[in-house]
Amino acid sequence: QVQLVESGGGLVQPGGSLRLSCAVSGFTFSSNAMSWYRQAPGKEREMVAFITPTGSRTDYAESVQGRFTISRDNAKNTLYLQMNSLKPEDTAVYYCRSITRGYWGRGTQVTVSS
Repeated sequence: QVQLVESGGGLVQPGGSLRLSCAVSGFTFSSNAMSWYRQAPGKEREMVAFITPTGSRTDYAESVQGRFTISRDNAKNTLYLQMNSLKPEDTAVYYCRSITRGYWGRGTQVTVSS
């Protein structure tokens, strides 16, 4: 069965860091372009980071550029999002997604608050 399971979310103070993980199974992870999305209360879901199948190219929303880093370990079928210098406006549910196949994870909550 196809599964995308996010982990690593939680409560963090402004300026802090979190590392999200997405464990993938049920499809060929190494051939799939992947992304991280987020959705804050009352707002539309937005893509924050993108990565090609081999990790050769990445792209970021302007709002997270320079603070977030997307990466992947194809041998472990795992996608990562390193989030540094977190701001209250980063508070959202974060989802991993296969751009190639259209699959979504169920999300993990990130709350940035003092």
